[in-house]
Amino acid sequence: MGDFIGERSRHILFASWQHFSLVAQCLILATIISVLIAVLVYRNKSLSGLANGISAIGLTVPSFALIGLLIVPVGFGVTPAVIVVTFFAALPILRNAIVGLNNIEPTIIESARGIGMSRLKTLVSVEIPMAWPVILTGIRISAQMVMGVAAVVSYALGPGLGGFIFQGLSRLGGANSLESVVTGVVGVVILALILDLILLGIGRLTTPRGIRV
Repeated sequence: MGDFIGERSRHILFASWQHFSLVAQCLILATIISVLIAVLVYRNKSLSGLANGISAIGLTVPSFALIGLLIVPVGFGVTPAVIVVTFFAALPILRNAIVGLNNIEPTIIESARGIGMSRLKTLVSVEIPMAWPVILTGIRISAQMVMGVAAVVSYALGPGLGGFIFQGLSRLGGANSLESVVTGVVGVVILALILDLILLGIGRLTTPRGIRV
């Protein structure tokens, strides 16, 4: 195992960086999309229910099947990887964003409006910051989930550590096949732990002390 890693250390590090970068960038994109949708629907119970329903149904879609469907219209490579990872990342974030915004006491919003804040300023300065801990929880859940999804997208020649897993599985029983699978799996787990620690630190830095949970 040590020889396998030593001989391919540069390749492993590069694939790890690609994997981490893919997940991090898709998380940012998914957060922006999810919060925007949540802002548009959270005041309407019907739309909120629809968004939560779509989120719940979306989580039941097999990532492997979605990748297969995307190969025909968008081809192989980074594009299907970004679409699939962003799609799955957005689902928990969307649900948590709606919950976080809905859980803010109406009296707090009324107080903000009472001192002259506009609807937009109240949303940006009061509602989103107060909902942020709940939104961040959704981001952390998404990060752990899509770290594994990002490995699966290597089936469509996407970047990341999934290549080691699929290469090992394709020649299981052959030379270094087990080492290749273990390298990919352990690498994904380590990256997931690192990203969670980073998100935990971001939460400490960006959450107002008075509303930390």
